[in-house]
Amino acid sequence: MQPGLEDIEAAARVVYSDMAPTPQYCWPLLCEQLGAEVWVKHENHTPTGAFKLRGGLVYMARLRQSQPCVRGVITATRGNHGQSVALAAAKVGLQAVIVVPHGNNPEKNAAMRAFGAELIEYGDDFQEAYDYAVAQAQTRGLHPIRAFDPALVEGVATYGLEFFRAVPDLDTVYVPLGMGSGVCGLIAARDALGLSLKIVGVVAKGAPAYALSFEAGRVVATEKADTIADGVACRTPDEQALGIILDGAARVVRVSDEAIEAAMGHYLSDTHNLAEAAASVPLAALLKERESMAGKKVGLILSGGNADKESILRALA
Repeated sequence: MQPGLEDIEAAARVVYSDMAPTPQYCWPLLCEQLGAEVWVKHENHTPTGAFKLRGGLVYMARLRQSQPCVRGVITATRGNHGQSVALAAAKVGLQAVIVVPHGNNPEKNAAMRAFGAELIEYGDDFQEAYDYAVAQAQTRGLHPIRAFDPALVEGVATYGLEFFRAVPDLDTVYVPLGMGSGVCGLIAARDALGLSLKIVGVVAKGAPAYALSFEAGRVVATEKADTIADGVACRTPDEQALGIILDGAARVVRVSDEAIEAAMGHYLSDTHNLAEAAASVPLAALLKERESMAGKKVGLILSGGNADKESILRALA
């Protein structure tokens, strides 16, 4: 069941106790480039540099209230979810243990430690790290946080509420599709406000699990998720998230790593904003669909700015 307007507004009160709403801007150079009126929702402007913090704050507030005896939490991440959990857990006095796969972005690892998390490296990708985190929860007596959860969606939906109230007549919004909280939060906010705009999820070609699942109408897992965009490197979609996406999204678009890097470059040159690879997939999709979107009013979710130095240099090149 999706959160309603009262639920999202209650989540917003929790979120705004620790951060301000993020801005949305219409950038002229992007509009020129795309032949459309393009609005960017800047979730790279949160205290962790990504939209995930909203969900973390709401989740921890609810957990503290409903299970006061919990002493710590454990989850898996490629970075932004982990930073969110680390910061939000610290705010309510909980220990945070974060599992990341080997070879994870070292700068995101450093940020999670700086927010107070204990970091464990395990496995070759997110799915292996996630399975290990679930197993360790019982061993260590920690509360496991799933990658997709209704409380996370309610928190994340607050950015949709902000965006749609500020720019109410959007035709289409493109959003990164990792484990699903971002797109499901947008769908919840749109439906709560009674709007008719179209929501488009975007995945990397090398991590097509959600695109395959959307096309099949059921969960389709892949053996690997090979992309520079670690935030959308999903192998096994969440069944609950997929159900919401099947009901509420217009389509799921696939973009190449080359297109993602080009989109990162456009954000740098056209808006002087840093967008990590996963946050650039919506712009890459709009560039791909520019002919069909010409003349329309379009939204892009710039979900995070936590790019590492190497990816920034590639985007500039």
